[in-house]
Amino acid sequence: MRRTAAFGRSAGELTGHRAFALGRAADRVHALAASRATPPDTLHDVTASVVRALAAVARDAAHLSTPGGGPCQACGALSARDGETLANRPDGTVVRHGSAVAKAHAPGTDPVAHRTRLAVAAHPALAGVLLPPLPHPPDGPAQARPVSAWPYGAPVDPGDPDAAPWEDAAVLLARLHRIAPAGLTGLPGPLPPMRGPAKAAAAMARLEAAAADHPAAPDVRRAWARLPAWARGQSPPPAHGRVRRSALCHGDLHLGQLVRHPTPDGPWLLIDVDDLGLGDPAWDLARPAAWFAAGLLPPEIWQRFLGAYTAANGPAVTRADDPWPQLDVPAKALTVQTAALALAKSAAEGRQPDEVERAVLEACTRIGTQPPELEFETPS
Repeated sequence: MRRTAAFGRSAGELTGHRAFALGRAADRVHALAASRATPPDTLHDVTASVVRALAAVARDAAHLSTPGGGPCQACGALSARDGETLANRPDGTVVRHGSAVAKAHAPGTDPVAHRTRLAVAAHPALAGVLLPPLPHPPDGPAQARPVSAWPYGAPVDPGDPDAAPWEDAAVLLARLHRIAPAGLTGLPGPLPPMRGPAKAAAAMARLEAAAADHPAAPDVRRAWARLPAWARGQSPPPAHGRVRRSALCHGDLHLGQLVRHPTPDGPWLLIDVDDLGLGDPAWDLARPAAWFAAGLLPPEIWQRFLGAYTAANGPAVTRADDPWPQLDVPAKALTVQTAALALAKSAAEGRQPDEVERAVLEACTRIGTQPPELEFETPS
């Protein structure tokens, strides 16, 4: 019986892989996990009007949520927490004012699905799992992008990888996956599909737009073609067998999606519901599974994460000692997604892929040349 990812390295290669022998490579892996903590000087340019709009929303939300309407310690020209830009990416811009943050979501966000996802985060059934949004006065969207407000939470420290809350993340996922969707009453619309496969397809489109002629691109395309259509976002998942469409999923799990709230020592909670919806819960385990298979996540950390998930009765896998029948396809899809984005990013920056990115690209080569008899699911 197969006990490891068919596209992964051997255990000896994993423990000896120099991505963890070199400190800079290990830091790079953790930076991928905690991308929410990107330093300000690496953020993309953002228009002043969006920042001003978000700062106003965050300020109003902070004042509305201040107990007893007391003074706001973030107000004042000398405060570094008044209008502090925490993130600026194409899929989201986040600005902080003291105890609150405001987020401008991606252009083209479906408004009904967006409102439904916010309502899920605020639902009592998700208390202690998802960070709930804050009320804020109605404001127009920032440049046609929907806006939401949230409590500020303390993110994972990318400078302390040994303290990364892998077990906490696993338990939160298990609790999320066990939520009965039928019990989420009072939502403004139907639960949308989880956006994991759609994000993988978007990554491939970005590769074709930015790095179609890169020498490594054919291997990424070949690995992509080996995935079943549902994992490429080209068809709904099958309604039978091991793929389960009814579980509530986060859709984009990594360590940057956890914060402590209340700060600084409150419990860990999941954030960022932009991709939340119904789907195969194995997708939420796919990124750490892919990193493990590529040799970027040590076996002991992977076992801690998977063990905590199964101990919390997470439904994504049926056996902790052999999770790959459920995880193989999603982990391959996340590997391809990561590789596609790595090529697009390195091409945009005029450089060759770094060591961590090369490890993911090598995993794509293995996926694309994997013998058919080792497939857990037939490509389509």
